[in-house]
Amino acid sequence: MADNAKVHPVGSGAYTINLENFSKRLKVFYDHWKEHKSNLWGSSDAIAIATPPPSEDLRYLKSSALDIWLLGYEFPETIIVFMHKQIHFLCSQKKANLIGTLKKAANEAVGADIVLHVKAKNGDGADLMDDILHAVRNQSKSGNAIVGHIAKEAPEGNFLETWADKLSGSSVQLTDVTNGFSELFAVKDSTEITCVKKAAYLTSSVLKNFVVPKLEKVIDEEKKISHSSLMDDTEKAILDPLKVKVKLKAENVDICYPPVFQSGGKFDLKPGASSNDDYLYYDSASVIICAIGSKYGSYCSNVARTYLIDATPTQSKAYETLLKAHEAAVEALKPGNQMSVVYHAAVAVIERDAPELLPHLTKSAGTGIGLEFRESGLNLNPKNDRQIKQGMIFNVSLGLHNVQAETTNEKTKQFSLLLADTVLVSEKGHEILTAPCSKAVKDVAYSFNEDEEDVPVVKVEAKTVEVVPTKATLRSDNQEMSKEELRRQHQAELARQKNEETARRLAGGGSGSGDGRGHSRDSNELVAYKNVNDVPYARELVIQVDQKNEAVLLPIYGSMVPFHVSTIKSVTSHQDNRTCTIRIFFNVPGMPFSNDNKLNSQGAIYLKEITFRSKDPRHSSEVVQHIKTLRRQVASRESERAERATLVTQEKLQVSNNKTKMMRLSDVWIRPAFGGRGRKLTGSLEAHFNGLRYSTSRADERVDIMYGNIKHAFFQPAEKEMITLLHFHLHNHIMVGNKKTKDVQFYVEVMDVVQTVGGSRRSALDPDEIEEEQRERDRKNRINMDFQNFVNKVNDHWSQPQFKGMDLEFDVPLRELGFHGVPYKASAFIIPTSTCLVELIETPFLVVSLSEIEIVNLERVGFGTKNFDMAIVFKDFKKDVLRIDSIPSTSLDAIKEWLDTTDLKYYESRLNLNWRPILKTIIDDPQKFIDDGGWEFLNMEASDSETEETEESDQGYEPSDAEPESESEDEDSDRESLVESDEDNQESDEDSEEEKGKTWEELEREASNADRENGAESDSEEERRRRKVKTFSKSRAPERSSFKGAPPSKKPKFR
Repeated sequence: MADNAKVHPVGSGAYTINLENFSKRLKVFYDHWKEHKSNLWGSSDAIAIATPPPSEDLRYLKSSALDIWLLGYEFPETIIVFMHKQIHFLCSQKKANLIGTLKKAANEAVGADIVLHVKAKNGDGADLMDDILHAVRNQSKSGNAIVGHIAKEAPEGNFLETWADKLSGSSVQLTDVTNGFSELFAVKDSTEITCVKKAAYLTSSVLKNFVVPKLEKVIDEEKKISHSSLMDDTEKAILDPLKVKVKLKAENVDICYPPVFQSGGKFDLKPGASSNDDYLYYDSASVIICAIGSKYGSYCSNVARTYLIDATPTQSKAYETLLKAHEAAVEALKPGNQMSVVYHAAVAVIERDAPELLPHLTKSAGTGIGLEFRESGLNLNPKNDRQIKQGMIFNVSLGLHNVQAETTNEKTKQFSLLLADTVLVSEKGHEILTAPCSKAVKDVAYSFNEDEEDVPVVKVEAKTVEVVPTKATLRSDNQEMSKEELRRQHQAELARQKNEETARRLAGGGSGSGDGRGHSRDSNELVAYKNVNDVPYARELVIQVDQKNEAVLLPIYGSMVPFHVSTIKSVTSHQDNRTCTIRIFFNVPGMPFSNDNKLNSQGAIYLKEITFRSKDPRHSSEVVQHIKTLRRQVASRESERAERATLVTQEKLQVSNNKTKMMRLSDVWIRPAFGGRGRKLTGSLEAHFNGLRYSTSRADERVDIMYGNIKHAFFQPAEKEMITLLHFHLHNHIMVGNKKTKDVQFYVEVMDVVQTVGGSRRSALDPDEIEEEQRERDRKNRINMDFQNFVNKVNDHWSQPQFKGMDLEFDVPLRELGFHGVPYKASAFIIPTSTCLVELIETPFLVVSLSEIEIVNLERVGFGTKNFDMAIVFKDFKKDVLRIDSIPSTSLDAIKEWLDTTDLKYYESRLNLNWRPILKTIIDDPQKFIDDGGWEFLNMEASDSETEETEESDQGYEPSDAEPESESEDEDSDRESLVESDEDNQESDEDSEEEKGKTWEELEREASNADRENGAESDSEEERRRRKVKTFSKSRAPERSSFKGAPPSKKPKFR
């Protein structure tokens, strides 16, 4: 369903039409008709469109496209006749009720009145058709009216056949207006472009996240699967976007055509091709073609890729040539070019690089795409001289058909190649909407060469131009390499790259920044009164507080001496009997935590402390309270002033004046909250030309966030949390109230506070309880949708050319990759995004840019531990290492996989490291750090290799034949002293013999010996050995986690 159609189920279900879109598009239609009446619209006086009945088949009709484009829905069995002063609709009563709401909008937009003709349920509407044709003839000045229609659409059903007979039998002249509609639909508006972008994103995600992994798994496991089965599975993935982690509503998506899979020498590159029931063929020199098309809001997108298995030189050369030709065709999609230029650009590449392939090239480079999968009149063939315009969208599809290969196999001697992308023509050139699906040679060529008869091994080597570099699918001796081994190989390569990168950065002078502290005021800047005359007159010699001038006047030797309140360090009072003592301490040079170390007058005398006694305790307490309050206010103001002094000056917000199109999110809270003791208020978040503005009903509560200052933007809908939020992480600090911050968050609580009257526990089947839960779900969904709509609009605004360099887009945390940990003081759920690691619910917030991370060290990783810690080292070595503690060990593999996928180098250690001295050593002597191997000192596997012999003995553990004792004695001895012998690498049997009394183990040993003497020795040697290994592992586990910080013992490995 299109975006411009808003569905509001009421009772049995009701629909509304977006009046704004209807008015805008109706005016575009009439203006286009008027401007191009003679050349595109056949000089028609009226245009008649008849939409056929609904069909289960996938089909693309101009009449249906017009319905959706103009009204938001397809109106089956409906006749629309457009005239200059009237628009006639012939339809059922239900449709007429909906169309009746458009009368005012149509009149205001183009000055045309909507005339409704309601067809009886079982009638053919012939008399109503006569009325419409009569109105057409009356409107025509010449009397011979010209009616435009879509000639290629044959009438379906009795109703439309009757209409066709009426048209042909009347005195009106018919003309084909297909070209007019093709031109009208060719240039898309912003709403249509958004729909195509969403469809393209879904298409790319299905191919990248579902089809390619499925093909790799099928080939790697050598399974048999038919093309039609792959087609069915892929279609299900498109219709359920959540399967490929795409958050689009399933009711808004559909397939453009059944997905196409072809292999085994049988290829059809025509748009109407289908998948047959043959099995997928993936032997050496085979080719697999995949083509997928999906729709969002009835707008189409398409992508096609070709995958090569153990490619021959001919196939490699053909693919590389086709890839260059496809890229040349895409580059030619520029506003102002003729459509024929696109095909000629592809042909030029083929003629230059491989002229022998020219006869195999497809006769077209693609077509326009939108509401129709193939928009007529927008073919990218050598004969089309129509001009390319900004806003057009094309399916650029190029292929080579039935090329001869150098093999004799019937299924590989001929092959075909196909590449297709959905491309938007933009102001400066083009934008490939399906770009996430790589078509680079290294990503589509696979190698499964078999050097041995039984063990497939992949050759990973640097290839020449004649041979395609491959994306290797690796297998071990057990036919499949484990994920851990693949990670280890990738991490080894990352370690090499990371050490080289760190060496280059340190050689260039390192990185770092200052402490960010503001300038503190010295004593020479503190002035209470500029001259003596400004000092207020005092009738009594008592302590006074001048709030206005921020001064404290003290009676000293009969005179009132003023002191600026900032010079006072602290004030205390003590009451004893009837006297009250006030002690005032001042800031003087040399004292700890003194802010003044820049005194010019070396001979000056400073007052450190002064004491007063008073017989008026009430006055004394008031004075002390006033001084403390004034000190607090001035300190707060000075702190805010110092923070503001370090702020970077922001550009001025350009406020949008068009309130009807303003992007607004109402009734949201802000974090950090504004200061003050008044009641907190919600506010509105508005998106303007160059920034966002949040404001409440209070004039002083306003925050502006410039787009240029946004480093990361996040949208986190409420799922298991109580809030839906938008979070902005900034490049430079801003002030929110009196707080300086780099993180600003806007949120809404999705749950209402509910208090049960009476306090009793209600049943889960209680109707009130069920209704309350349903209300909560509806509220959460509504809030999430409001936020999603705001995010979509802002994302569309950020896609404009002036924001391209800022790389702005809302990122959604990937909840399935999240894990629990303690980044600060409390446990939180930490979630990765595509660019960051975040925790946005609890304060203080955690936002770590992945691009700023040097390495990650996983600490306290060992056998038997329930949790571990993560230390994140930043590229700026002057920043403190970020620690995330107490991560459950069950998340270890998932975190490793995530780190490896994001190309972050990680290490593992058994103990926590003290990172400050480590980083200081690196900064002090970077050359020594580089010479010593960089970060490889963290490589636990390298240190483990030194004790390989010991580990090997552990792995092949067998009872010793050197001791004359029985098996039970050996086993019990191991129980007593195994850990110590493992840690110290020495025999400790002698120590264990020192005893003062019989332990439970000794008593058990005696009982075991007694059983043995009685003949209970039926266990085989192999069973006793297996039981001993089991005992060994059990006795070891508790010792490893007995206390934190223990020296790492050698880990046993069992195979």
